[in-house]
Amino acid sequence: MLAGVDDDGLKIFEEHRGLLFGVAYRMLGAVADAEDIVQETWLRWSGAERGAVEHPRAYLVRITTRLAMERLHRLREARETYPGTWLPEPLPTAARVEPAEAGDAAGPALRAESVSLAVLVVLESLSPLERAVFVLREAFAFPYQEIAGILGRGEAAVRQLAGRARRHVAERRPRFAVDPVQRRELTERFLAAATQGDLDGLMALLATDVQVVGDGGGRGKAPLRVITDAHKAARFLTGIGGRRPAASQVRFVDLNGGPGLLVSSAGAPYAVFQLEVADGLVSRVYLISNPDKLRHLAGMAGD
Repeated sequence: MLAGVDDDGLKIFEEHRGLLFGVAYRMLGAVADAEDIVQETWLRWSGAERGAVEHPRAYLVRITTRLAMERLHRLREARETYPGTWLPEPLPTAARVEPAEAGDAAGPALRAESVSLAVLVVLESLSPLERAVFVLREAFAFPYQEIAGILGRGEAAVRQLAGRARRHVAERRPRFAVDPVQRRELTERFLAAATQGDLDGLMALLATDVQVVGDGGGRGKAPLRVITDAHKAARFLTGIGGRRPAASQVRFVDLNGGPGLLVSSAGAPYAVFQLEVADGLVSRVYLISNPDKLRHLAGMAGD
């Protein structure tokens, strides 16, 4: 933080930091970029005439949202030439608690769902404006009137945008409610089968239309195209499970609101796996091995 800022201004900002990061990350799907946006929001807040700010929460969210929209426009140009599939950066959610604030009608379950990889992937297909409306309304339950003020739009237009975004996401995100205990159990069985080269055991866990979606960014080991055949998926997963780096470790971590697997080598993150589950089977496997997207997980990798 900057020196010379009054304690009240700092206290107000820190009270809303979790909310601001939550908005920025859901908008961008990138941890470092979200942290940059929060820092830029702080710089603007620290230089503002705060005595004239009637509602600090709305003021701070407005700055964060608009900065994130601007950043998203630039990021999308770069993502058009990204090698292979682009996936969001995994977020260690156990360490990122978003406490409910006064007037916040969105519960923890809703906020966790809106930060899942499955939903973030779908949000990539929305326009920046639609994404902003969806995040503010669906993840944090902002009133339409307040969203209109944040975005400088009419309330009727915001309602239309929200409805369109909500339908779009509902059509594309998983429709199955998953028991967290079952998801964890399947992840444990998945890990055992993949690392032991148990092809039949892994096949028994995979849905026939399973997808393996990888993001290596041209630098990490991951499929450039989505694998959609269960047998090919099982062979690929047991293959990479048996070719882990020497002295590598695999540990369970809480990522994007659910269990994930963090593979580390020599104390550095090497890859992340997370599963989507439907009808008791693995319906999708996310594999993120781009080292640029794992750097912020170094503290979780251990020795």
